[in-house]
Amino acid sequence: HLLLYGPPGTGKTSTILAVARKIYGSQYGNMILELNASDERGIGVVRQQIQDFASAHSLSFGAKPAVKLVLLDEADAMTKDAQFALRRVIEKYTRSTRFALICNHVNKIIPALQSRCTRFRFAPLDGTNVSERLQHVIKSEGLDVDKGGLTALVRLSNGDMRKALNILQVCSQHTWHPHK
Repeated sequence: HLLLYGPPGTGKTSTILAVARKIYGSQYGNMILELNASDERGIGVVRQQIQDFASAHSLSFGAKPAVKLVLLDEADAMTKDAQFALRRVIEKYTRSTRFALICNHVNKIIPALQSRCTRFRFAPLDGTNVSERLQHVIKSEGLDVDKGGLTALVRLSNGDMRKALNILQVCSQHTWHPHK
């Protein structure tokens, strides 16, 4: 089981989704349950959706049944009762289902869940990484952003790639000029 934590826009969700798509390939839709815990944060979701998914028989990859994956994004929004219920589900279905909890604030995850997971801390991205990714997007989208604009985007993002892309998108909607 995994616990990915760190500030917003550092690639936690993108990382686990990319790994899951690589592992499960065409079976991705059958083998993964994705939930945003900030939308569905109560004990009812744990007792119904997650337990139903974990208890259902999984498909086989070759000779043995494949392990399913539950992705809980924004897990720090779950109530304490829901987290305790999730702990029991994890214990009960650990042979057939793995859990990936994603959060910004690891201190909001109960110790009983943290201790059952391998923890991965995601730090804010450095300016070079943000700049390189923005340059790729700017080129791909045919946008005209000068060096000063790029520098401002990197500074405003504060290591949050999602924020940098959102600012770029808003700015480009108001000043977009395709290359001719």
